[in-house]
Amino acid sequence: MCITNTVGTGGSNAPADVRSLQLLLNLNSGQRGFSCALGTDGLWGAGTRSALESFQQIIGSPAGKPVVPGDTTLAALRVGLPGGLGVAKLWLALINASSARITAFHQPLLEVLTRYRIDTPLRIAHFLAQIAHESGCLRYTEELASGSAYEGRKDLGNLQPGDGPRFKGRGLIQLTGRANYRQYGQYCTRDFENKDDPALVSSDPALAVDVAGWFWANRKLNDWADKDDLREVTRRVNGGFNGLDDRAAYLARAKWLLLG
Repeated sequence: MCITNTVGTGGSNAPADVRSLQLLLNLNSGQRGFSCALGTDGLWGAGTRSALESFQQIIGSPAGKPVVPGDTTLAALRVGLPGGLGVAKLWLALINASSARITAFHQPLLEVLTRYRIDTPLRIAHFLAQIAHESGCLRYTEELASGSAYEGRKDLGNLQPGDGPRFKGRGLIQLTGRANYRQYGQYCTRDFENKDDPALVSSDPALAVDVAGWFWANRKLNDWADKDDLREVTRRVNGGFNGLDDRAAYLARAKWLLLG
């Protein structure tokens, strides 16, 4: 579901829900004679109210009635969504991301989806759910801890002093440890041990999302996404089931948007 509570006059009007409605209305502009170009500030106000009432009149729903999860207004907005994964639709899936982060990651993400054959609505939904949780909706591309906890971790290939912080977790699904940086570098023709700065995996959006796609392909996660097995996808990403409810919420949201 794309909203979690009521939006409208007298509604809960949580910012993420209001922004979702604003994005949905904008995406329906041009459908059935409806036209709007709302700001997406997440604030309930006169502009959003007017656009909603106009849309409700067109679909024959009571104008001014608050939108609630599962109602006819939301169903009609869903029917009018364009295909593909445009910027606005990606923002709807990762609703807690900033506009700037959505813009920065949109094109690299589309390229990664093609490159690693994350190419069905269900595969895309599972991938988005995992990166949404792992990165805090694109907010974090590098783990917050210093990386000193990985110092001397032979299982990660950290054999030299300073390897822990140098090869700390980075990317939308985090790459951690000298050995893993070496393996990914060999794949993408980078030398993170001797030449290229490992921090590029977090600072370059193209690398940050590509390493997530590379991880996805190496762990054969398309197979589990095809089975719609959130628990197994999560286990292979996380090593356990941390944040399973949050991942499930993002998955449900992405399915609502993509599976039609």
